Amino acid sequence: MSASISRIALLFLLFSLWSCKQTNPPPNIIIIYLDDLGYGDVSAYQQGTLQTPEMDKLAMGGMRFSNGHASSATCTPSRYALLTGQYPWRNAQAKISTGANLIIDTLQMTLPKMLRQQNYKTGIVGKWHLGLGKDSIDYNRRISPGPNEVGFDYAYIMADTQDRVPTVYIENGRVVNLEPNDPLAVNFKQNFPGEPTGWDNPELLTTRWHHGHYNSIVNGISRIGFMKGGKSAYWSDVDMADHFLEKATEYIQENQHQPFFLFYSLQQPHVPRTPHPRFVGSSKMGPRGDAILEADWCIGSLYNTLESLGLLENTLIILSSDNGPVLNDGYYDDAVEKLGDHTPSGIFRGGKYSLFEAGTRVPFIAYWKGKIKPRTSDKLISQIDLFNSLASLVDSPLSSQDGLDLSQLLTTGSGPEREDIILEASGRTALKNKNWVLIPPYPGNAVSKYTEVELGNAPDYQLYNLAEDPEQQDNLAGTATDTLEALKAKYNAIISTLD
Repeated sequence: MSASISRIALLFLLFSLWSCKQTNPPPNIIIIYLDDLGYGDVSAYQQGTLQTPEMDKLAMGGMRFSNGHASSATCTPSRYALLTGQYPWRNAQAKISTGANLIIDTLQMTLPKMLRQQNYKTGIVGKWHLGLGKDSIDYNRRISPGPNEVGFDYAYIMADTQDRVPTVYIENGRVVNLEPNDPLAVNFKQNFPGEPTGWDNPELLTTRWHHGHYNSIVNGISRIGFMKGGKSAYWSDVDMADHFLEKATEYIQENQHQPFFLFYSLQQPHVPRTPHPRFVGSSKMGPRGDAILEADWCIGSLYNTLESLGLLENTLIILSSDNGPVLNDGYYDDAVEKLGDHTPSGIFRGGKYSLFEAGTRVPFIAYWKGKIKPRTSDKLISQIDLFNSLASLVDSPLSSQDGLDLSQLLTTGSGPEREDIILEASGRTALKNKNWVLIPPYPGNAVSKYTEVELGNAPDYQLYNLAEDPEQQDNLAGTATDTLEALKAKYNAIISTLD
């Protein structure tokens, strides 16, 4: 009798587990990735004065990490790490990309490839900046390899950044609206004869360049690189946010009846900052602040779409930024002059391009309505961990080289955390170990000549205890010698694993 009851109980348990799996399909996953958004730019972090109610809705309704990091203080390396789960310094090509050469090997496992193996539809809308093609690009034919070849079923992107040519959208490898009788040509070394530039024709500019951005002019803005032809395909800068939002919304609507992954890669607040006229003046901080409020509105609109389709309860949303903030990054746009009391880096030192804390400590939020309880975590987590963590959540057996499975931390705020991470900035690396940061000696300017960001360069080792000195003002390398030597050994051991 007891054996029969046990068999019945076992069958009931197995049926219950099967039923649970049927009624709880794998979650949709959306990564909202902003560009140059600082730790203090999201008002939920209570560091700056700018108000971002839609991002706050996610932060206050989900998991808000106060010690979340991008892998790099610049964009391309961070995007590489997020999509591969591999430190960017392991790949010599994972530097700020310009034009040709996809830096992700098409044989390499990626986040979208892993999710596609789990029967997800995968899409990217927005900024790419991981290179395209091989050796050279013919924009008048299908461009390959690109996002589609590394795991994305659908890709609607800008090739690099808004301040670089070509100023066109690319959908699944083809330039959108390109006319065959007006072919597009791109060159990053020399101009095409007769084409105006910001250097030679400042009278054609509506936005003045400050440094570096003085090549081809499109929509009154001079860019990095030279371009000729393809005029029917040129984007409208002020409409870019609306355009990417429309494409992201369409992707969600078309894939709402199956598990989907969307990498929604916003261009704001990267330069040139070109908010739509309806946002101009909204922040009182100039175009940078206005662009952040525009991005906030886009995020709210995407949230409303998910809500209207009944998808919020089964969608995990992760919001973060590719690196820390920068004010003057190439154009005169009042970002410095109208900053006021706002602090884009919060209390932290440095920013974009920097090995100091604000270079990689960024907003990091996980939201899943009804599944993730509102809370704040000060545990260390990196975007490099998203591959393994999401693989665990969708029952994939795959794992990446450098990521950790922090799925429990991501969804509950408890469980294991990262002990250390190698941070990167323009080829330089540093070690963060728990509350300690070790920055090796590096030559070069301590402060960037143009951006005025403290870079972290110094002739000797720097050692900071963030628990006692979050602003990194007290270099303990000369006094905490035991800690210095222990962290040097740890740093060298990790770096020596370079393939």
